[in-house]
Amino acid sequence: MTTTTIAPLTQRRAWQALAAHYPKVQALHLRQLFADDPTRGERLSLEAIGIYFDYAKHRITDETLALLLQLAAESGLRSSIDAMFRGDKINVTEKRAVLHIALRATKGGCVAKIVR
Repeated sequence: MTTTTIAPLTQRRAWQALAAHYPKVQALHLRQLFADDPTRGERLSLEAIGIYFDYAKHRITDETLALLLQLAAESGLRSSIDAMFRGDKINVTEKRAVLHIALRATKGGCVAKIVR
């Protein structure tokens, strides 16, 4: 397993940008956000694998989403997800692979091929 040293969460640039962004959105009212963007309900919601996600009813803006995506990138989220699906030993406390995907596998699914 290879590990990459990254700054603690609150020291990352994206976190600092989110902290600076918060005062801009903390007082926003959802009525105003929907009035300013009539497509907000469609743009900020999605359905996948039978789960409905609705971000529209939260005090977020396009800038908020961009900053959250930047934080995910700075945190190495994509490589961590890939490592999980490869079955890498990413559970550092127990020195073993995580089994999150096995818990969500369908009967007869291919998890056995993924988790080693």
